Amino acid sequence: MRGKGMTYDTGFIRGGDTSRKLFDRETVARELAIIRDDLHCNAVQITGGDPDRLDLAAACAAELGLEIWYSPYPLESTPGEILALFADCAARAERFRESGAEVVFVAGVELSLMNRGFLPGDTVPDRLDGLLNADDRQERITEMRTRLDDFLAEAVAVVRARFGGRITYACVPLENVDWAPFDIMSVELIRSAQVADHYQEGVRSLVARGKPVAITGFGAATWRGAGDAGARGMEIAEYSDTGAPIRLNGNYIRDEEGQARCLREVLEIFEAEGVDSAFVFLFALYDFPHRPDGDPRDDLDLAGFGIVKVLEGRHGETYPDMPWEPKAAFTAVAEHYRDHPAP
Repeated sequence: MRGKGMTYDTGFIRGGDTSRKLFDRETVARELAIIRDDLHCNAVQITGGDPDRLDLAAACAAELGLEIWYSPYPLESTPGEILALFADCAARAERFRESGAEVVFVAGVELSLMNRGFLPGDTVPDRLDGLLNADDRQERITEMRTRLDDFLAEAVAVVRARFGGRITYACVPLENVDWAPFDIMSVELIRSAQVADHYQEGVRSLVARGKPVAITGFGAATWRGAGDAGARGMEIAEYSDTGAPIRLNGNYIRDEEGQARCLREVLEIFEAEGVDSAFVFLFALYDFPHRPDGDPRDDLDLAGFGIVKVLEGRHGETYPDMPWEPKAAFTAVAEHYRDHPAP
């Protein structure tokens, strides 16, 4: 596998608020250096909703020689707002590419589910519920795919007018996008018990289509059974109206080794099937802190996909200058990338 990647969150923006409150260059540079040196990554997908933060992280990544996947992540935006964001970010990404960095532009992630204008509904739960429970489900899916393909064709034109590198889109399989305008096929492919039996076959079929394949989202939450739940692993948390996690909806057992095992297994599949690049989801989720004391339902880290557990008001022991501690998944990723160097 050529691209040994990690997804790096700069903050998701919902209702004008950001999921990552503190964001400073010193911390970002240090975390990205750890991603390169200790996790043995050669690529990083920098994602979030604030272009200035994307730029800061991309500048740090460029200094470290990491391949940058510049990935603006709009939430609850209209198609017009998304295009304006992409135009701005494409020009920013081009500046890094012209300076000598290897840059891939990611023209959105799961746009049909996370934003307005592709499916009925004003929120993600509304859109999902309307899609999964509608009597005319297939008709809605067909309409969504048409709207999304039309939008992506326009988005690629906007990006290519400002950016000279490779372009991709991070889709969910349901979207079944037209890959003709893109240089790389990127798929959010979190394994669950429901798809485990044919997961590897699905990866193989993607690679067989001829274009380079990137898996831009895979992993598991940190509670026992989360690997079977797949992307729904985060549903054990209760959320505010703005999407911020509040607490868990019950008592769950921490299972860091289960999270690590899931990552090891799918990374082996990607290596075996000829995937070009893979980006673990994800390094840290700062709004899902680890709270080992008190009410177990306050330990939001169990619902998070981060390979480090974020601490509150203190630093870790492994990295005394960082406000987090590695999980077993951190070691699993580091060992895999170390033992499978890029060709």
